[in-house]
Amino acid sequence: MDSTKVKERIYLSSPHMSDEGYEMQYVKEAFDTNWIAPLGENVNGFEKELAEKVGSKAAAALSSGTAAIHLALKAAGVGEWDIVFCPTLTFSATANPIIYQNAVPVFIDSDYETWNMSPKALEEAFEKYPEVKAVIVVHLYGLSADMDKIMDVCKKHNVAVIEDAAESLGTYYKGKHTGAFGDYGIFSFNGNKIITTSGGGMLVSNNEERIAKARFWATQSRDQAKHYQHSELGFNYRMSNVVAGIGRGQLKVLDQRVAKKNYIFEFYKRELGGLEGIEFMPCNEWDKPNYWLSSMTLTGKVRPIDIMDALEKENIESRPVWKPMHMQPFFEKYDFVGTDVSEKLFENGVCLPSDTKMLDYDLERVVKIIKGLWLK
Repeated sequence: MDSTKVKERIYLSSPHMSDEGYEMQYVKEAFDTNWIAPLGENVNGFEKELAEKVGSKAAAALSSGTAAIHLALKAAGVGEWDIVFCPTLTFSATANPIIYQNAVPVFIDSDYETWNMSPKALEEAFEKYPEVKAVIVVHLYGLSADMDKIMDVCKKHNVAVIEDAAESLGTYYKGKHTGAFGDYGIFSFNGNKIITTSGGGMLVSNNEERIAKARFWATQSRDQAKHYQHSELGFNYRMSNVVAGIGRGQLKVLDQRVAKKNYIFEFYKRELGGLEGIEFMPCNEWDKPNYWLSSMTLTGKVRPIDIMDALEKENIESRPVWKPMHMQPFFEKYDFVGTDVSEKLFENGVCLPSDTKMLDYDLERVVKIIKGLWLK
């Protein structure tokens, strides 16, 4: 056997099409009917089925989760110089649309109990900035934020709430799906998400009028007229009928994917949880996560970079926890409210490969490499 042969790549989280071929059935239907461009029955069906799954009255299928956040901000009336509270521990796609609207982000720290927005820091931010137009809440890595406390604070200040549930499709907080608590919820179907359409997103809300308006904006704001007429600024944000077909098929296996993500997390926790200095991301009694990425923190002699380097040498993908937005070159000029929780999570955190196509053999391979670092 050639010892130099490259070992098969283990990915952090890659697309996983259904064994049943559900996706191809809907895609074939789009081709057979020649509805390959926006819009069509797959778009309508995906909106209806996703809304029903998460418990919202209406949904708009869009080109990305980022587009969904952008339109949610617009629907919430966010405009120039308006202040928007945003978690600092997130991907930049959460914060970028605030800038699209010429608004001002203020970044809020996390807490160790959830790894998500700290209700205490949020309350402090309102004391400093009483005039706030919207609050964006993120459910990081499939862990639900503490929505009761956050919603109580936001209701007290009468502010719109947008849930960035891009990473938490299939996650429940006290029996209710994340993305369905705020005024607007957004989901992402990027290639690394728990289900994928290759690229796409969804905006959900119980406000059917606002969702209809979002669809209008997303279709270049074309007025009802025989000629092309535009009375408002529009965007090319609608999802294609082919992509929506993939999404409809993927939605059928969402529960399977959540079960596998949970299996992966429990495997890692069982095999690695006893190692000195390791602490896995928090599990709360009110949270039923999808465990999109299994993540942990390290406070001993072994550091996250040691694990990432050791895995990469064996052709295994991993990554750091998100670098906080207030530490990013583009966003560091904006205010931050909190302490150092998000910075410590970034400094000490690592995301392990959580691909739903992984077999026990793959998980054992990852665990063996990590355990080996404690033997040195």
